[in-house]
Amino acid sequence: MSEAVVKPLRADAQRNYDKLVDAARDAFREHGVQASLDDIAKCAGVGSGTLYRHFPTREDLIDAVMREWAARVDADSEEIVHSGLPADAALAAWFGRFVESVGIYNGAAAKLTAAMDDPASPIFHKCQVLIGANSKVIDHVASLGALREGVDPREVMRLVSGVASVADQSGMDPGQVGPMLRIIVDGILSGSARS
Repeated sequence: MSEAVVKPLRADAQRNYDKLVDAARDAFREHGVQASLDDIAKCAGVGSGTLYRHFPTREDLIDAVMREWAARVDADSEEIVHSGLPADAALAAWFGRFVESVGIYNGAAAKLTAAMDDPASPIFHKCQVLIGANSKVIDHVASLGALREGVDPREVMRLVSGVASVADQSGMDPGQVGPMLRIIVDGILSGSARS
């Protein structure tokens, strides 16, 4: 399913849109996805009405901020698949990037997890990119004969998202989640593929 085609904006409206997305990106990094929308509008140099014309809901603004993110997530999965890494190292590297990617904005991990099965959510399509990227890596590991039978990529994604949410909620550095991710890696690899 592809995202809806959007009519191009007038030049002044596009500038305002871009300023709002840039201001939101900065605010979400500093204050999390619950940052004040009024403060975002103020930082962008526009009124709240302009913000809500472009982004009727917070999720619409999160979706716009995450467009670049989605492209990077897909590129990360491609890089892992073509890296030549053994299965355990490929999974560990992918899960680490996954946690880092969903944790870039405070509170984003929980938003993504909640929107994963909600087609009405504006960020549903970003979740589908993440699901596809994760499946690509899991399918690659399966093609190496290193995955236990019955492993569902979507359930693996929920587990790794849970780790990302724990890291986000507790303020853990992405590097500190390695031991938790290792448990997932060891749990989904076939016995012969574990290091």
